[in-house]
Amino acid sequence: MPPLPTMVHSSSFLLPSPPPAPPADADAENAVSYAVVVLNQRLPRFAPLLWTRADLRVCADGGANRVFDGMPELLPGEDPDEVRTRYKPDAIEGDMDSVRPEVKEYYSSLGTQIIDDSHDQDTTDLNKCISFITKNPPGPDSSNLCILVLGALGGRFDHEMGNINVLYRFSNTRIILLSDDSSIFLLPRTHNHEIRIERSVEGPHCGLIPVGAPSSSSTTTGLRWNLDNTSMNFGGLLSTSNIVEEEIVTVTSDSDLIWTISLRKHT
Repeated sequence: MPPLPTMVHSSSFLLPSPPPAPPADADAENAVSYAVVVLNQRLPRFAPLLWTRADLRVCADGGANRVFDGMPELLPGEDPDEVRTRYKPDAIEGDMDSVRPEVKEYYSSLGTQIIDDSHDQDTTDLNKCISFITKNPPGPDSSNLCILVLGALGGRFDHEMGNINVLYRFSNTRIILLSDDSSIFLLPRTHNHEIRIERSVEGPHCGLIPVGAPSSSSTTTGLRWNLDNTSMNFGGLLSTSNIVEEEIVTVTSDSDLIWTISLRKHT
């Protein structure tokens, strides 16, 4: 049986200074292109940073209210109107039951695309946003797309579970759920995983959770309490409250796993 390919993960997008540009002779298509989705939760403190890193910015319905109200709060030394103009979403997507009419009109007048999918009540607003982005990727190569979802954690538990379900529905797309406290993304069983730890912005607490199905064999390196062909399931062992010990964590599993790591408060 051939070895699994390796998928590399990094939170370098949270670093105050962007990572160095690739060499001039490097393949430009290898560069990661970021899209940001803003959900209807309080903006994390690093929202302005990620907004400027992104090539495409989409608000999920009431997420537009959060950008309209929250960006000036995160940048208190600047003129609120100038901030709102600068941090204008490219699109507002959803069933339009949460966005305030005056906010929708404000962004529409600035050229924001309004996508009313109120006819679709079978998928969440985040699901709709991810579908829109994957059909309209911002970079030349959709395989290098990474979608950062702000406000995905906290609030109602059923909303959180719906957001985690989106990771599974779009398992071939890199999607990272973010809050002020933590990040979450899927480790598909189709790959070995190499997670490069950015110690200045994340850790040390982390976890590996088999949300979709039990794992009969998971193996890690780089953690204080590593797994060695270990089985995990709800009602049994879960790797929660683990600690990152090394700069690189590796994970191999026979089941899709959720990786989560804490975010440092000064990011």
